[in-house]
Amino acid sequence: MTATQKKNFDIAAENSNYMIRSKMEIPYILKAIQAKNEIVTAYFNQGSDFILTAILDISTDSNTILLDIGVDDALNRRILESDKIIFVSTQDHVRIQFIANRIERSIHEGKPAFEIALPKELLKLQRREFYRLSTPVSHPVKCLIPNHEDGTVEITVSDISLGGIAITHYHERLRLAIGDTLPECNIMIPGIDPLKTGLEVRNEQEIWLKNNMKTHRAGCMFIDFPPSQQSSIQRYINKLDRERRAILAQ
Repeated sequence: MTATQKKNFDIAAENSNYMIRSKMEIPYILKAIQAKNEIVTAYFNQGSDFILTAILDISTDSNTILLDIGVDDALNRRILESDKIIFVSTQDHVRIQFIANRIERSIHEGKPAFEIALPKELLKLQRREFYRLSTPVSHPVKCLIPNHEDGTVEITVSDISLGGIAITHYHERLRLAIGDTLPECNIMIPGIDPLKTGLEVRNEQEIWLKNNMKTHRAGCMFIDFPPSQQSSIQRYINKLDRERRAILAQ
């Protein structure tokens, strides 16, 4: 596991101020995640493997959580053999993280499910942050912004997360200011159907390139982004992360 992975996956002492241990607040947070059908990523095998899941049910009587099974049968079998699973999700764009030391098979409404114990502590990072990943130059991600005075503008996406994207653009083609909203944009990710979302500009800055040309970088937040599209982005981020780790391991 790399230092970056360790930072992302481990509940570290430096985050102790963000740890929730209230018996009332923990179920409340998890039920909020369930209510919005947020994607939950379950990391195991020291962060080398993961499945995407969702919370199906929470019982404070039996202190258990039921989770959807993953789509890969081999990974489902391996996670059952793990003695430490780290779950990562979001509540209103705030990162939520907790650990289970065991996961078991169960049934929910007649269908296979996973069951874990309700955690006694939970990390809620009040800093509204997502795991951001730079997009590859060789297979770029594009953002198509419609309704522009010059027609649809195609912009390069420089990094991506579950919360939004950063785009690089030239001011002559597109002028953006903090607070601007861009409806019905299309995010074009290689190998994935176009993702339609609104964007809100949260920051904007000038950047001077090595060739002395000036460009602009704008950080944009997704607006009304459905869970199904979050799942597509999470799979893309995990795929890129896995490929880059494989290259570093060579």
